[in-house]
Amino acid sequence: MFASYYNPIFAANVFIMKESIAIDMDGVLADVEAQFISWYHEEYGVLVDRSNFLGVPEAEAFPDKGALHRYVASAGFFRTVPLMPGAVEAVKKLMEKYEVFVVSAAMEYPLSLAEKHEWLSLHFPFISWRNIVFCGSKAIIDTNYLIDDHLKNLDHCKGKPIMFTAGHNINHQGHIRVNNWEEVLALFEKGFD
Repeated sequence: MFASYYNPIFAANVFIMKESIAIDMDGVLADVEAQFISWYHEEYGVLVDRSNFLGVPEAEAFPDKGALHRYVASAGFFRTVPLMPGAVEAVKKLMEKYEVFVVSAAMEYPLSLAEKHEWLSLHFPFISWRNIVFCGSKAIIDTNYLIDDHLKNLDHCKGKPIMFTAGHNINHQGHIRVNNWEEVLALFEKGFD
């Protein structure tokens, strides 16, 4: 019985089953904290330090608590988010051994759906449309691994949850933690035993 998605590959007259990894976009592939800081600075002229994100929900990192909700509902926000350092190279490396899916809860903000697709096409053109999942809830995701920054997704992961460090999750324990893409690769290279 396969509890998770496997992609059979035919090689040398033998089927090889690849394990699967679901990777979140915002806060994992895309540096949304940097985007929030940039947009807030442009609107208010105030440069908020990343340390403001430590241990609080993203919206509470700014004096105007409603700013972030405006930004994520604004045209251009998701299309122009900067990449997380090392993300492209790491995903390419993971794809050599694993079936990789990009999974994003893109339904809450209607503009984000098309913009996230454009962003992925620009930065990750090597990921097939078949491996992009936009959903409302990640509870439906059934992969061997999930790399995400939000507990609401990791706590319900059917495979092995891997918490990608972000300011809002810095005080949480209970999941394997990685701080950057270099650590993601190191974790998958050494194994989970």
